Amino acid sequence: MSALNAGDLLRVAQAASVQFRTPILFRVIRELNWTTYDGWCWLDGYQLDTKGQAVARRSIFVRRAGITLLRPAPRPTPAPRPAPARRPTPQVSTVRASR
Repeated sequence: MSALNAGDLLRVAQAASVQFRTPILFRVIRELNWTTYDGWCWLDGYQLDTKGQAVARRSIFVRRAGITLLRPAPRPTPAPRPAPARRPTPQVSTVRASR
């Protein structure tokens, strides 16, 4: 599995760690850069309920091979650039001189 990004939605089950006998949904805030055993990592994020609402903020220690990426975080799209401001066209007077 490649690097995890903020916003990734994961399913964390017993294959990730014995504490997750009952699987949980987990929204990643960040992958912590802490020294761990090979193949394991610390994740900081939110445990979600079945409706996708955060119920607890947690830091979890899991085997990378045991987590399932359900939905990657949406990638930001650049905002459209505004059109350059246009100067008003100068109005030419069409008044005719009387003879």
